[in-house]
Amino acid sequence: MSYVSEVSSDDAPTVLIVDNNQMSIMRLREVFRKRGFATEVCEDGDLAVDEYIKLDPELVVMSLDIPSLDGHLAALEMREHGGDSRILFIAPNRLKELAIHATYSAGAVGWLAKPITQSQLDAIWDQVLGPIPEAPGLEDLDQLYPEDRIQPQPDTLQLPPIEALPPLESLPPLAELTPLENDVQQVQPKKGKLAKLLLLMLVLVGGGVGIAYQQGYLASIL
Repeated sequence: MSYVSEVSSDDAPTVLIVDNNQMSIMRLREVFRKRGFATEVCEDGDLAVDEYIKLDPELVVMSLDIPSLDGHLAALEMREHGGDSRILFIAPNRLKELAIHATYSAGAVGWLAKPITQSQLDAIWDQVLGPIPEAPGLEDLDQLYPEDRIQPQPDTLQLPPIEALPPLESLPPLAELTPLENDVQQVQPKKGKLAKLLLLMLVLVGGGVGIAYQQGYLASIL
């Protein structure tokens, strides 16, 4: 998700705010609106890198605890792309050590503890506008962000490789396979037995009819 503030002058500098905490976003938008910045907001690290490449903002205010791609890695991705944007980290006090490390690693201009206030930003504003430090963490980006994490995931349905299939010579010969007609013969009665059974039924039925006929004939003549 991203959106641009009401400040839309072509001369206004742009700050890209990367955070998924709505209260923090509101505070930051108000702080930078007073400084004449146009603001664009992203709520996850992956989108922030894309927006950074598209916008080339003057300043990026990056939360460390954001979804999809944490702020440290997103900042390194931005620095690897290039540009003269300054990166300012924001983080809760419980992540102070991580914020200090990320600031050095990504060559950020500093970090601020949440919740952000106008007085906090004013106190380090000269530092924010100062020189952009080097980003030594770029040398370790492959270890921090391994390639297999960003490669597309394989399809769930996978066919086995050709070499994994059994060779034809390992399959049983056709002579060892049970013919289908043999199976059918095993479940069907033999024709001779079936004929004898039908004949016996006819005899029994015929005998019954004959007896009934004889009894009727005798009754008629008595």
